[in-house]
Amino acid sequence: MRSRSNSGVRLDGYGRLVQQTILRHQDAVTGLLPASADHRDAWVRDNVYSILAVWGLGLAYRKNADRDEDKAKAYELEQSVVKLMRGLLQCMMRQVDKVEAFKYSQSTRDCLHAKYNTHTCATVVGDQEWGHLQMDATSLYLLMLAQMTASGLHIIHSLDEVNFIQNLVFYIETAYKTADFGIWERGDKTNQGITELNASSVGMAKAALEALDELDLFGAKGGPQSVIRVLSDEVQHCQSILHSMLPRASTSKEVDASVLSVISYPAFAVEDSKLVEITKQEIITKLQGRYGCCRFLRDGYRTPKEDPNRLYYEPAELKLFENIECEWPLFWAYLIIDGIFSGNMEQVQEYREALEGVLIKGKNGVRLVPELYSVPLDKVDEEYRNPRTVDRIPLGKLPLMWGQSLYILGCLMAEGFLAPGEIDPLNRRFATVPKPDVVVQVCILAETEGIKAVLRKEDINAETVADVYPIRVQPARILSHIYTRLGRNKQMCLTGRPYRHMGVLGTSKLYNIRKNIFAFTPQFIDQQQFYLALDNTMIVEMLRTDLSYLRSRWRMTGQPTITFPISHTMLDETGSSVHPMVLATLRKLQDGYFGGARIQTGKLSEFLTTSCRTHLSFMDPGPEGKVFAKSYELSIDSFEELHAEEWLHGLQIAEDADTYDEVAQYLDHLLQRTVPQSNLPPTAQRGGLSRFRAAVHTTHDLMSLASKAKDLHVQNVGMYVPSKIFQASQQSVKLLSSPHQHNVDGKSHTLYAEMSLPRDEDGNMDCKALVDQLRICPTLQEQADILYMLHILKGPKWHTGLDSEPGPTVEELLTELYMRVGNTRQWALIRYISGILKKKVEALDEACTDLLSHQKHLTVGLPPEPREKTISTPIPYEELVRLIDEASEKNLSVSILTQEIMVYLAMYMRTQPALFAEMFRIRIGLIIQVMATELAHSLRCSAGEATENLMNLSPSDMKSLLYHILSGKEFGVERSVQSVNSSLTTAISICEVGAVGATKPERAGIVRLKSEIKQRLDKRRQSLTGTVSVVLVLSAQSAGHSELLGKGSFSSMLEDHSSKDSRQGQWQRRRRLDGALNRVPVGFYQKVWKVLQKCHGLSVEGFVLPSSTTREMTPGEMKFAVHVESVLNRVPQPEYRQLLVETILVLTMLVDMEVHTIGGIIAVEKILQTANDLFYEEQKALGADDHMLEKDPMTGICSLLYDSAPSGRFGTMTYLSKSVVMYVYDFLPTDGCSMQ
Repeated sequence: MRSRSNSGVRLDGYGRLVQQTILRHQDAVTGLLPASADHRDAWVRDNVYSILAVWGLGLAYRKNADRDEDKAKAYELEQSVVKLMRGLLQCMMRQVDKVEAFKYSQSTRDCLHAKYNTHTCATVVGDQEWGHLQMDATSLYLLMLAQMTASGLHIIHSLDEVNFIQNLVFYIETAYKTADFGIWERGDKTNQGITELNASSVGMAKAALEALDELDLFGAKGGPQSVIRVLSDEVQHCQSILHSMLPRASTSKEVDASVLSVISYPAFAVEDSKLVEITKQEIITKLQGRYGCCRFLRDGYRTPKEDPNRLYYEPAELKLFENIECEWPLFWAYLIIDGIFSGNMEQVQEYREALEGVLIKGKNGVRLVPELYSVPLDKVDEEYRNPRTVDRIPLGKLPLMWGQSLYILGCLMAEGFLAPGEIDPLNRRFATVPKPDVVVQVCILAETEGIKAVLRKEDINAETVADVYPIRVQPARILSHIYTRLGRNKQMCLTGRPYRHMGVLGTSKLYNIRKNIFAFTPQFIDQQQFYLALDNTMIVEMLRTDLSYLRSRWRMTGQPTITFPISHTMLDETGSSVHPMVLATLRKLQDGYFGGARIQTGKLSEFLTTSCRTHLSFMDPGPEGKVFAKSYELSIDSFEELHAEEWLHGLQIAEDADTYDEVAQYLDHLLQRTVPQSNLPPTAQRGGLSRFRAAVHTTHDLMSLASKAKDLHVQNVGMYVPSKIFQASQQSVKLLSSPHQHNVDGKSHTLYAEMSLPRDEDGNMDCKALVDQLRICPTLQEQADILYMLHILKGPKWHTGLDSEPGPTVEELLTELYMRVGNTRQWALIRYISGILKKKVEALDEACTDLLSHQKHLTVGLPPEPREKTISTPIPYEELVRLIDEASEKNLSVSILTQEIMVYLAMYMRTQPALFAEMFRIRIGLIIQVMATELAHSLRCSAGEATENLMNLSPSDMKSLLYHILSGKEFGVERSVQSVNSSLTTAISICEVGAVGATKPERAGIVRLKSEIKQRLDKRRQSLTGTVSVVLVLSAQSAGHSELLGKGSFSSMLEDHSSKDSRQGQWQRRRRLDGALNRVPVGFYQKVWKVLQKCHGLSVEGFVLPSSTTREMTPGEMKFAVHVESVLNRVPQPEYRQLLVETILVLTMLVDMEVHTIGGIIAVEKILQTANDLFYEEQKALGADDHMLEKDPMTGICSLLYDSAPSGRFGTMTYLSKSVVMYVYDFLPTDGCSMQ
């Protein structure tokens, strides 16, 4: 027998350590590990971490085998790992109904449990009795399952189990928007069971998703059926949210040591090496002590000041835990492993020595990692005075099995038994290595041969669907439908992936389905969904965003391929040339550079070898795989009803029905369900230029509708009928700068007498007569009005009996009308019908989630509360829409604009996050108000006209207006009147204003010349198309709208604006924008925190921000910033709010002086009023007349003060400083005041 080598002896030593501290506790039946002798339950997270040492030791024995017994030992250790992982799988599979429910609800009621019975795999506490929702625990299980499978272990044994794991992927793929209880099981640090978005959960989910993608769970013995699929877009969502959160761990924890597991082993979820370093340093500087790291600041767990008799903390109690938080040696084990992976041997040495110093020797000299070190009760005061000096005592579990396991793993690696690649076979450790440049392949696809010819005339090479055959092109929604089949399992009642939109990474691959190659068009092309896709400028914008996103986020093998279809909507009115915006884009794509990305254009067939391709094996026929179930059987005839121009079904029907395979039938079936049939009678004037007349409609028709609604006592009729008549009943939004408002529309009430309505014998509404009117309607507008009416009277599902019995439903007719109106680009009407049909705004919930998970709260509706509703956690689509409707008080304009603006805000959040610096709460209602006010101000028109102009802006112009408001750039709105096909329309365009207050073209002769030439061209093009690329055409006579702004005149400031210096009103406007956007100076909230420590509180509008807030929250905590913001948001006028911010800023200057206190509760508005009085007196003394010193009736502040610059002799700061000094004079030091 060979003698044992030195390394073999050391390995045996670790074997004994693992046996005594971990394996001897493993349950013989289930394979699970109890948390400790006192806690007999098995926690999922602790179990996975605890078994890592066993797995590592098995790998080490296999590699360093001296003799056959070592190989046997390796096998035994590996099987212990398999047993534990299968035990956890048993626990979770028993809760399969929860996995199914959670995919749709993301609710804490439906989540998997965090801990199970060690002996039976059963649950141990009720659904609501524990903080079960811990995305990081489920994700950690999946991540290690992937790593262990890749290392050669066989853990998954059947296809049912594969389906279950696939559904767990769906369970965690929403982690980026799911608030959970986190790794410490307590959620918000007040420990009151409040869930929050945790960086540790998002990061672990991202790692698990990446690790499982395309992984065969049967290992080398598997086939296509046992491969797991992950949608790359979900991974990238997690990635961007994680990047925006770090180094902050969650809303209530400005730093948390658990994030070490995300930036380093085991997750390696962050790709930016600078961010990894910043986060690590933040943890070490703020949390590291002499015995380990605290979990987070003000963590009360096991401290002597914690009351063991209750679970939760009182908010003000958290201050007691400061500086006496328990220290956990566990985190040093993470830092040892991190050092080994990053090759930093000094770090490994430093932390190994530190950890050895805090280990506890058990019997037989076994070294144990204690759970934590706590301050002894009698030394608490000393530790408060001199933090981190007192000797602490070990408490809690001994050993903490999770810490023990990581300690042993670190030792095995540090001593060379294991290489990093062995416990990371999927190479996650290379996450921060720079990625090669991506070239995006673009295939330009013409919808018809005609369009192909138009493009060829412009020297653009395109293919038609027939040209690319046998590759089949489908819209993105079909891919979403196909993916709903993934992971289905009848036996376990699993339905597969919930139907969700495809992101651009998903549609940029080619797919093999049943020996056919499929390409998919991007989601934003899909016009059946939201109306943004009807605006060509918007389509170009979205393409640019998608391309730059692909450039930075593509991580797969092969290049991304975008199939960009050119449809007839992208041509101009005559159909003989391409829309100029689209043409310019196509030229740039051919030049090879667009949106910051390198582009290669070409034919789809040329890209086959270089593209990323995925084989969707779950669509292959298998035990469940007759894709085309009996219920879908359709005859070939039913397909022929599809529109000839509906190129998207793209599957040519072969001569013999046999070759017309199931997938084609299945896909065609889906398409037929999602393509509306035509039922509406054509309008009197067909197509062409006459479409602008459609906007004019007779007063008579309008009145009849109105009176009908009155007779029925229909509430909020303005929501359904877009007409000025209903402005009287509609709750309207005030303009921000009109103090006195009066009713201009009073005259409309007298009209109700003159109406005639179709009625039956009983005097009720005659709906059949309305349907007859629909047949003879000359314009789209009137058809819309009648359909609105029927929608109110009969509901969306009523069969109209038009042309046949039972006939199309109201909803189907509205849908068809929507498509027609879409062709005429009447944006106001498009928005209304879209609102009526409750059309799903593309990715609205995603947009909302994007904003929230970038740590921005949203409010919808107009201030003040309770009308203004705050959204602080992601909510499902239906609930979100309901909340917006409620906050908009059924005002359809506000409701649909809120949704649209939310989508644009999310686009800017992705591409220009700097716009949102120091803003924690985005108030969409106020933004809409500011947009309308700006339009009214610039066009000098009434509130009603401003609303109408706003509603008629094309989506791209709406987005541009929003950008100008967000960026704070000065801009002007120019209006011109142009004749389009004999009906006058006003055109307004948004242009930047330079430093002198003049628009740029006014300052440069050459530019002006160019712009004149361009306008001539535009006019010529306009006579062809009716819409222009630069100038926005708004139909003056188009439908009226329920006003966004109050009716009424403007304050004198707007009346003779032109005669005054154009810079007047600039500061007031800047304050209005900053106030509406909640923008504050950098570091403002930390300064407020310091002010609160020196007084009893700040009072704003009668609401007190008490100093006790600082006892609960730390200065860098986001929760504190949001809290201060919510107090300031009680002020409805944005300008006034901004002056209050300036007042608080002056107060913060006092704090830097050696002043111990500055009084009791400080009334901020009182200081502001004093400053205002000083200003008024001084201006009066200087001879200002009453007209100049007019006061705002709401607040009593001089309008001139609103418009004063902060600095200078008459600046707001001058008066505020004097006022603050007068207010806190008694508390200032007597030895000469340091304020000038």
